[in-house]
Amino acid sequence: MTTDQLVYLVFGVVILIALMLDLGFLSKKNAIISIKDALRQTFLWVLLALAFFVFMWVEEGQKLGFEYLSGYLMEWSLSIDNIFVFILIFNAFKVKEKHIPRVLLIGILAAIVFRIIFITVGVALVAKFAWVLYIFGVFLVYTGYTMFTAGEEDSFDPHSSKVYIFLKKFLPISHTDGEGKFVIRDHNNKPLYTSLFVVVVLLAAIDIVFALDSIPAVMGISRSSLVIYTSNIFAILGLRSLFFLLRGAVNQFEHLQQGIAIVLIFIGAKMLGEHYINNWLDKNTQVLISLMVIIFCISGSIAYSIFTSKRKLAKGNSEEAL
Repeated sequence: MTTDQLVYLVFGVVILIALMLDLGFLSKKNAIISIKDALRQTFLWVLLALAFFVFMWVEEGQKLGFEYLSGYLMEWSLSIDNIFVFILIFNAFKVKEKHIPRVLLIGILAAIVFRIIFITVGVALVAKFAWVLYIFGVFLVYTGYTMFTAGEEDSFDPHSSKVYIFLKKFLPISHTDGEGKFVIRDHNNKPLYTSLFVVVVLLAAIDIVFALDSIPAVMGISRSSLVIYTSNIFAILGLRSLFFLLRGAVNQFEHLQQGIAIVLIFIGAKMLGEHYINNWLDKNTQVLISLMVIIFCISGSIAYSIFTSKRKLAKGNSEEAL
């Protein structure tokens, strides 16, 4: 057994056990997840991902270890942005608290399947056509620029999305949640698709859109299929607990999008200038610089968001006092 095969085997076993515990035995139907539970689960997922980083370092070496960590942090930060859109969807369709965990579970499992497909296709394309990386680089720079300059008027509206309009056009949609069902029957015994079904489809569609950003981004950090698969899957598996942890703090991270945008622009520019960068910096140095940029931009944007949020709150309180 090769080293890569061993790492894949350990990764598969860890993920299977984690899914059985977190998404299976520990996920009771219609159970409401508290902030305390969400914090504990998020901590466990992050700890598991970091433990795998140590395992990668030992088995694959420092370079691939840091590539995995950089990719995981990149995907994790993008997943936070993903969660904010999830929150908008749940709020727009008024999904009851007791139905959220199950709908998220289905959305996450669908996301894992889509990511595996997209990663496989992306790696195959790059292996056969190296110039595809330059297209990815341009796409990331453009995406980062549009994210950085986007205003409140560009915010996502689930009811105006093309996916929802398509579903309404071709499927009989019910505005009820069917008491947790995805399909119900009308008085003529014809099927009606509930709002929960619409939410699941929207979650899957949104993750496909985010995958178009995240997969080229992680490929800009590493060409290793092992790194790309593992960093993506670990980040996705923490989505559910992150959702319950962050949904009350949507407005606390208003500048996170700009931090992510800068990272995307940096990685896109790095992909476009890779030929020249390789003449000046070795791969280990490039990986460390990418890791530092990701940590600085994401942590800095979160810290700045919290600072500006507190300053606005303090200003509002002082104005009320006057």
